[in-house]
Amino acid sequence: MSAGWLRACALVVIGLFSAGAMAASKPPTAIVIGGGLAGLTAAYELQNKGWQVTLLEAKPGMGGRSGLATSEWIGNSKTQPVLNKYLDTFKLSTLPAPEFVRSPGYLIDGEYFSASDLATKQPATAEALKRYEKTLDDLARSISDPENPAANSTLFALDQINVSNWLDKLQLPATARQLVNQQIRTRYDEPSRLSLLYFAQQTRVYRGIDDRDLRAARLPGGSTVLAQAFVKQLKTIKTSSPVTAIVQDKDGVTVKVGGVGYQADYLVMAVPLRALSKIQMTPGLDNQHLAALKGTNYGWRDQLMLKFKTPVWESRARMSGEIYSNTGLGMLWIEPALKGGANVVINLSGDNARLLQAFGDKQMVDQVLIRLHAFYPQARGAFTGYEVRRYSTDAGTGGAYLAYGPGQISKFWRLWERPVQRVTFAGEHTDALYPGTLEGALRSGQRAAIQVQEMAAGKSFDVAKAAPVAAAAAAGAVAANKGGFFSNLFGGSSDKPKAEPVKTEAKAQESKPGFFSRLFGGGDEQPAKAAVKPAEAAVAPAPAPVPAAPVAPVAKEEPVKAAPVKAAPAKAAPVKKPVAKAEPAKKAPAKPAPAKAQVKAQPVKKPAADAQAKAQ
Repeated sequence: MSAGWLRACALVVIGLFSAGAMAASKPPTAIVIGGGLAGLTAAYELQNKGWQVTLLEAKPGMGGRSGLATSEWIGNSKTQPVLNKYLDTFKLSTLPAPEFVRSPGYLIDGEYFSASDLATKQPATAEALKRYEKTLDDLARSISDPENPAANSTLFALDQINVSNWLDKLQLPATARQLVNQQIRTRYDEPSRLSLLYFAQQTRVYRGIDDRDLRAARLPGGSTVLAQAFVKQLKTIKTSSPVTAIVQDKDGVTVKVGGVGYQADYLVMAVPLRALSKIQMTPGLDNQHLAALKGTNYGWRDQLMLKFKTPVWESRARMSGEIYSNTGLGMLWIEPALKGGANVVINLSGDNARLLQAFGDKQMVDQVLIRLHAFYPQARGAFTGYEVRRYSTDAGTGGAYLAYGPGQISKFWRLWERPVQRVTFAGEHTDALYPGTLEGALRSGQRAAIQVQEMAAGKSFDVAKAAPVAAAAAAGAVAANKGGFFSNLFGGSSDKPKAEPVKTEAKAQESKPGFFSRLFGGGDEQPAKAAVKPAEAAVAPAPAPVPAAPVAPVAKEEPVKAAPVKAAPAKAAPVKKPVAKAEPAKKAPAKPAPAKAQVKAQPVKKPAADAQAKAQ
């Protein structure tokens, strides 16, 4: 009996040992929600580290907010290191960028101008654009650390001002103001909905970046090609799988897709904020996260691709690359079609996109064609078809990309970089340096994957929080070192004026022009008004976040006398660019080392930049 007993005990011990060994060898598991470039990156990085990953995508296809353009202009490894690393990894070939696409052009009342043409044929407009660029550069220079933009009370005050009020003070001539407005709304959102601090911070990120580095090459097929390369590497992808609920407990995460449940150790949430707000989470998010879901502004953009059998504009000018229009045509992107002919990709953004949200796709295309035909009479005869992508009204997107409104950096800065229990967040909106770009999306996926691995290893991870607003003495010290802050801000006196009251919706509507006037002409002109006073340097309570919901057309912007100001070096409308940034190193331990990859990978965002590159 004793021998039998010993054998039984030995078998039990062996069984327990085997079970323990199997448990130890079982790979850790993760679920990634969202099949855009951020989610694909996170899934790819985790899988490469031996994790068992399941990627869930609500739509039938992968790639997220990839645009309609059949090619994407990208920066070199100096400006978009993460993007270029993946292009090398997947052996995706690029083509050198020709010189004529490296700076934007302008379509003014139907006439095309290159940057050099503008200086000789419309010197007043060119000079005003230089002055705007110089004043913006001075403002960006006041931000020493773009990862901590509200470092003192003086900078914090910029978050209480919208960009439109700042532009009013510059008193740009009508045409220059229209072009500047179009550049800003294309890259971000309507200037009246954009925080001046966010605008300055993004300009600081790209400060000193050469256009030659930002537009170094062309990626045939655009960001979709990169998304497909990721897809080929992943083992488990489930499309048409909209997530409805997430439950976390001490042992793991359960994700519900209809009646099906998926379980894993950790979760990466890589969806836009509007989509996240529709997913029930248990335990629920705290009040700050809930406020960010409802209150964070997203840029509005509708994208149309008009197809022509011949480039009808060649007889008047060699239009190519990014072109900013002073009418409702928005930003145009001219590119050769893959099978002959030519395409014009038109980005209707800001209030121009909001105005057209009630139109059907064909109605919207007809309105754009009418205007294009007026400038180029052969347009209708050469037109062969169109494609439309409406980010603004997409229920899963709710806009095109992050664009902080007044007061929102003060409330939500880097909030989504911090994990919530077993959930980490990815997406262009979670990257502090390159939001709204391919580089930012890729970087965020890498950061989320690192966070998951560190949490599994028992390490705590917390993004360095922005330093609290400094005392008035610190603000005074900054002013002493850099000269009059408000003088740099507005190009005038640094005396402290009264804070500008926030416009009410009702008031804005009183002065709104007719619908088609606003959409296709003169809508950006601004009748002379009393100069807007800059906000006080003292910290004021942040105004309620500006919603990204559709609104009626905004009040006309009126021409104002061009105020003499130091001419600034002419830059083409700023384009957002990912930087090989000389900025301070990131503080987040889990952040991948490479500089911002936009899918700013599209490189680049300068204040007025490549909309194509925007992280889709």
